[in-house]
Amino acid sequence: MPVGGARAVLEASVAALQRGTAATLAVVLETSGSTYVRAGALALFDGEGAQVGWLSGGCLEPEIAQRANDASRAGQVDFMEIDTRFDEDLLSGSAVGCRGRLRIALLPLALLGDWIAHVEAWREGEPLRLGVHDDGTVELAYAANESTHRLPAAAPPWPDAQSRWSITVQAAPSVIVFGAGPETPFLLPMLRAFGATTTLVERRPRWSGAGALADHAPALTPTQALVAPMRRFDVALVMHHNFELDREALHALATSPIGFIGLLGPVRRRDDLFRVLPGDVREALLPRLHSPVGLHLGGSGPESIALSIAAQLQRHLHGTPA
Repeated sequence: MPVGGARAVLEASVAALQRGTAATLAVVLETSGSTYVRAGALALFDGEGAQVGWLSGGCLEPEIAQRANDASRAGQVDFMEIDTRFDEDLLSGSAVGCRGRLRIALLPLALLGDWIAHVEAWREGEPLRLGVHDDGTVELAYAANESTHRLPAAAPPWPDAQSRWSITVQAAPSVIVFGAGPETPFLLPMLRAFGATTTLVERRPRWSGAGALADHAPALTPTQALVAPMRRFDVALVMHHNFELDREALHALATSPIGFIGLLGPVRRRDDLFRVLPGDVREALLPRLHSPVGLHLGGSGPESIALSIAAQLQRHLHGTPA
């Protein structure tokens, strides 16, 4: 099951270091104009030709990969600027289709001795803070833990370089799903591809195999799953296709701090569930409940339902207004 986003890059960086593969992290420091990504975007390049993460539609990556490999071999931080904002690029036939500028730092990860520890903390839900100085100093931090690495560096090639850039990689979104069903084989891989971590809570033998699609699959009750020593959850989805199991999950979620609770099924099903839930539970759920969960995209069947739910979560998690 592939993963995407910052999660894919950071997990690949740990795997490369554990294999002993030379790996260079490309960090976008600044952008202007029309660019494929914004400041804070990450990509990983290694000496074996592998790449994880994209900083363009594919047109800029060969040049970045070459510079990343050079930085790794030289054992120093490198800075590069890619500027495609000018008409001359269009007239000469060298334009890549975007009129923008990227300023990038290339960090050989072998020089950051505690990089894996910082990524592990990020996996547990801590934001990863990264400071890059124009003299090659790299600061890593999570929670109250900080480290400073003074590395050899080539000076930034642009004249107006600032002395320090600060990047924060937010923790991967965490989604807990109560109940497997026909949508699960499509929804869980899709959420992972967007970079989320997924937990499936399912006790029915019929759906036991669906746990292989999630990062975690505890055979617990909803109450047990919500108090287990796991990371906090950003989103909860209730989708058992079973009235009593959905009621049990909603009852448990009423006292949780989860800000987005999605309930699969029509409005009539929600109303029937609310009739059997206590009043205080209904009041606790209502401000956070999205029912029916999913955007109205059209189509029918489990594939379309999974896509509609994933689309709504993408909008919710990235702050796009409805």
